[in-house]
Amino acid sequence: MKYSMVSIIIRNKDEANFIGHAIQSCIDHFHDPEIIIIDDKSTDDSDKVISLFDKTNINIYTLPKKYTPGYSLNYGVTKCNHDIILILSAHAQITNMNFKRVQMHLKNNNVAVFGNQVPIYRGKKISKRYIWSHFNQEEVLDMHSSIEQRYFLHNAFCFYEKSVLQNNPFDERLHGKEDRYWAKDMIDKHQHYIYDPLIEVNHYWTPRGATWKGIG
Repeated sequence: MKYSMVSIIIRNKDEANFIGHAIQSCIDHFHDPEIIIIDDKSTDDSDKVISLFDKTNINIYTLPKKYTPGYSLNYGVTKCNHDIILILSAHAQITNMNFKRVQMHLKNNNVAVFGNQVPIYRGKKISKRYIWSHFNQEEVLDMHSSIEQRYFLHNAFCFYEKSVLQNNPFDERLHGKEDRYWAKDMIDKHQHYIYDPLIEVNHYWTPRGATWKGIG
């Protein structure tokens, strides 16, 4: 089943080997998705890969200022036209989607819904260790990480309402973990977010991926 009315933000920096899989998975699971690609001055063949999807609603934007994770996402939000936004890693591939569950969670006053991630290291599924151990098979409200000793939310695969991100932008000063700091800010504001293992992506290893530190 394909779902509609979603804007998808994908941040890209030389992800030619993976971004085609990410885009194709969006097409496979959503009807006419609006895909917003925020490019950080890529020098590989990313543009050629993206151009293969010429019949897809894709818009590519180059950041007018220096990249930070939060700034790129906040900028992407300003380009989105739908009420629900999915932030998807350029090296993640959607494998299981139930958009009705996402909508249900958001209607139940959760400010964000993030899903399961299956780590794929050089083409092979690996055991979930380090950061990957957070992605289990139980639904969790306001996940707290015993590993990181803070609230845990992950922007490789996370849904938000556009209005929430407009009113609560990511911290543009940070050079990483903008999602965790955003989660803490929401908790401080007495808001809630939820992890749902029934929506899922494969998350592929890349030597530059911050999520993969400690593996590879």
